[in-house]
Amino acid sequence: MRIQPRQQILDIWSAMLSACYRDEKWHWDGVLDANSISDSEQLLCLLYPATEIESFALDRPEMMSDDVQVALSAFGGPTRIGVAMIGLMEEYLRRNTGDDGTPRFDAGSYLRANAGEEPTERQLAIEVVDSYSMSVTLCLAGLGFARVFDRWANAENREDIRIRIADLRTALSDRLTIAMTGLIRSFVVNTVSVRSPSGKAMLAMLNQSGAPENSVVESVRDNLDRVRARLRTDVKLGRTPHTDFEEDDQLFECGWSWGVVQEADPVEFDDRVVEQTVGIADPRPYLYFTVVALDGINDILSQRTRELDLLNKEQQRLADALRLRWDLTQRYWSTVARFGSGRWPLEDIPWRTSDGEESDYFSLIVSAVLIQELIARTASDDDLTRAVAIFDELSRRGRITRRPTKADSAVTLHDPGVQMVLRGTERVEGGGPQLTWIVSDFATVLLKRALQAAQLSGNIGARDQLMELAKNVMDHLDRRVIADGAAAGLWDDPAGVFGGKHQQHPSWYLTERMVECLVAADRTYRETPLRSTAMVSRAVEILNEAEHLLNQAMLEVSIFDTSANRVSLDEIERKLGRARALINTQPATSFTLASTALKELDDLAYARANAMRST
Repeated sequence: MRIQPRQQILDIWSAMLSACYRDEKWHWDGVLDANSISDSEQLLCLLYPATEIESFALDRPEMMSDDVQVALSAFGGPTRIGVAMIGLMEEYLRRNTGDDGTPRFDAGSYLRANAGEEPTERQLAIEVVDSYSMSVTLCLAGLGFARVFDRWANAENREDIRIRIADLRTALSDRLTIAMTGLIRSFVVNTVSVRSPSGKAMLAMLNQSGAPENSVVESVRDNLDRVRARLRTDVKLGRTPHTDFEEDDQLFECGWSWGVVQEADPVEFDDRVVEQTVGIADPRPYLYFTVVALDGINDILSQRTRELDLLNKEQQRLADALRLRWDLTQRYWSTVARFGSGRWPLEDIPWRTSDGEESDYFSLIVSAVLIQELIARTASDDDLTRAVAIFDELSRRGRITRRPTKADSAVTLHDPGVQMVLRGTERVEGGGPQLTWIVSDFATVLLKRALQAAQLSGNIGARDQLMELAKNVMDHLDRRVIADGAAAGLWDDPAGVFGGKHQQHPSWYLTERMVECLVAADRTYRETPLRSTAMVSRAVEILNEAEHLLNQAMLEVSIFDTSANRVSLDEIERKLGRARALINTQPATSFTLASTALKELDDLAYARANAMRST
């Protein structure tokens, strides 16, 4: 299926309003009961494209595109659409703020217990990294929207709207501060002895060549020495205890746990007291939550955030702390994913975590971190070429480009998804069962990272493979669109691919991730097409011949000639000028224009020769 981000985003918007906006009231439920995360995901389906893609902007009513107005026409005209977005953000904040005015980040229905058990009320209020990260992205999108829409309200003398916008910006900024604080306090460094079960599991992944254990440990230490040093000396805000870098036989890993880590220090603020949750999460990185955190931090560090000056002074301090963790985490996982001189550990699918769990999904998540790190630096063609092979293998193993077999265990990657135990959830005040988290975004992670890798690639063959893979994943996801009911056009109905009972209620979890993929596709398409050196050479050769023949033809016509022949030569000259201008950026287009001009020159030459024979 061809990926058409503009049309597909507009289709999602139309489907959302059909499913959620009834009797001038917004409905927040989906396949699961609403919680702070699903509320963020639902609102981001609208706000994320509107603030990331210029042509989808909703904050400048006078410039709103016609097709955007049609998709959101249930809200009313362009002005009412902008006001409706303000109202939705206000409602979101009311729903996710406690009676004491403190922002809530409860995971609610996304938390699961084992069969026969139920989470307690206190457990349903547990805060997780997903909620912090989604809130960060939503608050930044909302703050940017409000800032631009305020200019329109000022120009139109809408003081009533300006007052609402001012209150909204204050509330979004407060929520952003606490979400950023939660991300800082959820970061963890886990050190283990090489002789422990965790150490042995890590060495088994790293040692792809069968080298002696001592030499592998020494090489790992050398490769990660800078990361280790900065984790020891520079990471200070919200530190967790019991990190041991002193012993030579220690391995380590860093990233984000599922929530605020047990015994994590509170973050100090200069001028006020900020309510901070008590940490209960196991002090060990979770790959899924690490990628979720990195994605949220990307939005904090984005050019748009800087250009609109969305962060206040204390948020800038938090952003600096998160930037450090973002950089070190990407360096760490990129290094271990490609460790050694032969086969990468990442190429040894499935990836095994330090607690002994292994899954194709973990390989995909480590690949996602690798691609993110390659975006942050200059990626080599070799890195991306090898990433293509990994993505291709994962698409096969994940039954995206291969059909599932009967009772295929790979189907569980998508339905119900990969289950992760949230160690520490039983420590909540009052106790309760140990809870789990289920992730079913294998296909959307693969699609998003394939598109990002294609955007990076300077190799035409690799980029073509990545885009072809992206189309195949889109085919898979298109078959999982809900076909009937109020939520038709949204996700997720796994039965469309794997069989079983069809779903008619939207999953905001997967629909929001589909929107992220389409925004990534928009960015990929806006990049300059790759240029082939061979095509440049061919274009130069044909262009030189065409220009030479044009010059010859021009010698035979008067400057006062206004005949059809002269008009044709002028048009050919225009085409060749365009071909010359594009030769270094779009050599294939240049080649085609020059070829067309050359054929037209030959047609004119043939006509002249034929006319001369006739006389």
